[in-house]
Amino acid sequence: MERSFIILKPSCLKRALVGEIISRFEKKGLRIVQLKVARLPREKVEELYQQHAGKPFYERLVDFMTSDRVVLMVVEGRNAIDVVRRMVGATDPVEANPGTIRGDLALDKTDNLIHACDSPESYEREVRIFFDERELSE
Repeated sequence: MERSFIILKPSCLKRALVGEIISRFEKKGLRIVQLKVARLPREKVEELYQQHAGKPFYERLVDFMTSDRVVLMVVEGRNAIDVVRRMVGATDPVEANPGTIRGDLALDKTDNLIHACDSPESYEREVRIFFDERELSE
């Protein structure tokens, strides 16, 4: 079984969409391994998005992700990373297909409700920023 790392962004909590989004993952057969609500420190968000440092949207993204609480989640299932990415949809909600989380619910490219890892390598890097080994063991 593969695992995927997901962050439900501050707007997801503000708009009361957490339950709906988690329900979509569970209905797809993904199992929640770990879940916690937290306010992220700036340095952890900067580490998460380090590949975007210097880009025009970077500061706005970091400010947004540290503006309020988020839900950090690890799910597990067959081909979990690809399944989650397909369910999430394109980064820009305008380009996201109907039926995807962003296509149905997101309002803006930066405020697109959800972050999901895109490869096994990004999973390993990202999950270690927010969860320790004890939290991820069964």
